[in-house]
Amino acid sequence: MEERIRTLLEEKNYKVLKIELSEMNNSDLAEILENFEPNELITLFRLMKKDDQVEVFALFDSNFSSELLSYFTDKEKVSLIEEMSTDDAVDVLEEMPANIVDKILRKCDAETRKDVNKLLNYKEDSAGSLMTVEYAEIKGNATVRQAIDYLKKEQDELETINYLFVVDEKRKLNGIVHLKDLLFASPKNKIKTIMEEIEVYAITSMDQEEVAVLFQKYDINIMPVVDSEKRLVGIITIDDVVDVLEEEATEDMKKMAAIIPVDKPYDKTSVFETFKARIPWLLLLMVSATFTGAIITGFESKLASMTILTAFIPMLMDTGGNAGGQSSVSIIRALSLNQIEFKDIFKVVFKEFRVAILCSVVLGICNFIKLMLLDRVGLTVALAVCTTLCITVIIAKFIGTILPICAKKIGFDPAVMASPFITTIVDACSLLVYFQVATMIIGL
Repeated sequence: MEERIRTLLEEKNYKVLKIELSEMNNSDLAEILENFEPNELITLFRLMKKDDQVEVFALFDSNFSSELLSYFTDKEKVSLIEEMSTDDAVDVLEEMPANIVDKILRKCDAETRKDVNKLLNYKEDSAGSLMTVEYAEIKGNATVRQAIDYLKKEQDELETINYLFVVDEKRKLNGIVHLKDLLFASPKNKIKTIMEEIEVYAITSMDQEEVAVLFQKYDINIMPVVDSEKRLVGIITIDDVVDVLEEEATEDMKKMAAIIPVDKPYDKTSVFETFKARIPWLLLLMVSATFTGAIITGFESKLASMTILTAFIPMLMDTGGNAGGQSSVSIIRALSLNQIEFKDIFKVVFKEFRVAILCSVVLGICNFIKLMLLDRVGLTVALAVCTTLCITVIIAKFIGTILPICAKKIGFDPAVMASPFITTIVDACSLLVYFQVATMIIGL
C-alpha cells in the first residue's frame, strides 16, 4: 500500500489518493506514513479528513509528531492541538521547545490552553501527566435522564462515554456509573442510587508505573485520577497504560543491557545518539574490569607454575556471570511487578540459595566428568576447578539477588543492577575464589 500511495503522490492524482486514504485503517495508515518525508506527509495530511488527521497524528511516536508539527502552518498546528485529546496534545508539545509551545498555546482557545497547561505542570511520568481531562462527570443528585442528555450533548468532547464519574458539590469522587446501567435504569432514578463505589483510583503524583500495576492487578479499563483532597481531576484509559508498559519494559531492557534509555525508537535514533547512549556504561565497565586484570596479575607467578589453570578462567567467569544474570533478571522483574519487596529479602535469598545449591551441584558434577574424561586433567586440578565453579555459582546468585533489592530500597533503579554490572563483580569474585581454592587444593 505504501508503494501505491507513493505512486499516486508522484502522479499528483490527489482525487484518487484522497479516496484511498479515507478508506484505510488509521493505525495502518500511521505506520505507513512514518516512512514518508515531511514535505510528502504535509501533502498527504491535507488530503485527509479532519477526524482522520487527528487520529493518525495521535498514533505517531511523540518525537516524530513533534518534528512533523514544525512543518505545519501556525493555523494547522493550532487546529490539530485543539482537536486532539489533551493527553495526546501534551505528549506532542512536551517534545517541542518552550517558545514554540507558548506560541501555539497563545493561539489556541482558552479551554484548550487551560487544559494543556494543567497537564504540563505535572511531573513527567506521573499519573497527572498521563491522564486526560476530557471525562464525563455528574452530581449524585442528578437524574438518569439528565445524565443521558449530558452524554448526548458532550459525547464529541469526551474521551469515553462508557463511564460516568459521580462527584459531590466539592467535586470529590464518590462513585462511577456504567453506560449500560444508565440505559436500563428508570429515567427518574437518581444517579447516586445506581452508582458503584470507586475501589481503585490514582493520585496525580503517583508514578505511571504504579498506575500500570494497578490496571493489571484489578483488570480495569479506566481509572479516575484525584488530587490530594480526592477531587476528581482526570482519567487514565487502558490505551495510555499499554504505552506506559511498553515504554517501561523497553527502558528496563536497555538498562539491563547497560544502555542509557532514549525516547526515540531505534530506526529514528541517529548513530551519534546511539553511541552516546552506549559509551558511558562501556567505559565504566571497562574501567571496573581492571580489577579483574589486577587479580590475575597478582597471581601471575602461581599461574606460571601451572598454566593449565589459565584455560578454565573464561569458563568460570562466564558461568558465574550467567548465574548472577539469571537471578538478577528474575528479581528485577519481580520487583517491577511488585511481586516482592525489601521485607521479603530473607525469603528470596533463601530460595535463591537453594536454587544455587542445586545448580552448582549439577554443574560441578558434569564439569568434573568432562575434565576427567575429555580434558584428562589431574584429579587435583579437576577438584579445584569444580569446587570453584560451585562456590562461584552460589556467590553469583547471592549477588544477583541482593543488589537489585537493595538498589530499589535506597532509591536506585533495580534494572541498573542487571547482567553487565553484576557480571563484572562476579568475575572478580570468581577469580579470587579460584586462586584461593587452587592454592589450598593444589598447593601453588
